[in-house]
Amino acid sequence: MEALLQKVCAVARAAGARMLEAGALSIHEKEGHANFVTDLDEAVQAQVIEALTPLVPGAQFVAEEKRNEAVTAGCAWVIDPIDGTQNFISGLRHSAVSIALLDGGSPVLGAVYDPYADELFSARTGGGAFLNGSPIAVSSRGLSRAVIFFGTAPYNLELTDQSFAAAKAIFRACCDVRRSGSAALDLCAVAAGRSEGYFELRLSPWDYAAGSLLVQEAGGRVGALSPDVWGFERPIGVLAAPAQTYGALEELIQNAREGGAL
Repeated sequence: MEALLQKVCAVARAAGARMLEAGALSIHEKEGHANFVTDLDEAVQAQVIEALTPLVPGAQFVAEEKRNEAVTAGCAWVIDPIDGTQNFISGLRHSAVSIALLDGGSPVLGAVYDPYADELFSARTGGGAFLNGSPIAVSSRGLSRAVIFFGTAPYNLELTDQSFAAAKAIFRACCDVRRSGSAALDLCAVAAGRSEGYFELRLSPWDYAAGSLLVQEAGGRVGALSPDVWGFERPIGVLAAPAQTYGALEELIQNAREGGAL
């Protein structure tokens, strides 16, 4: 598994290098509010799929820029070729390649590469989490000193009031909140101890598959926000945090969603 992970890391680095070489982009609008894709998203995805195909023969591919079938009980690659597409389009230099391998419906290895910072996050089940080869661990700070990342679920406008109500409730309880625009990198921030939590009320499996394994292998906790059920079959609400902040964050989010007011 370690040898396979190193090959996946090389694939992620190569995809990130292609992001850095991007010139003028062709941008298309997808279904949903402010949901865009570029020609480079599609090109990077094709490059990643081609490179991964021989590594696990017969594995399924689930990726953002393709029509996907339900995840089977076997092996499945879950890919986001450019997580943070709007950041990428806007030149904000905060996007990443995210690759995970599921076996029996659970991640067994994952890699997230930020080419702008040249930071490669990697993990395999039972092997710990790493940043550029050095071990990482979740933060030990409590909620009052916490910096919490969150996402706005921009493609699901029916969740807007709940998202911002939850962010406001958390802001009042912690040190500060952040919105970065890349779920994969927000999860990596939790894994690396840079943030004490991250939540978003609707994420697709490619947004969180690799990052969720990184958080768990770094000693943190990841779960679905009620009423969703944890898994990689459909979009769900996701919360990731160290153990000492997870429960408090979950309660704040659920109470704010039920209240619904800002």
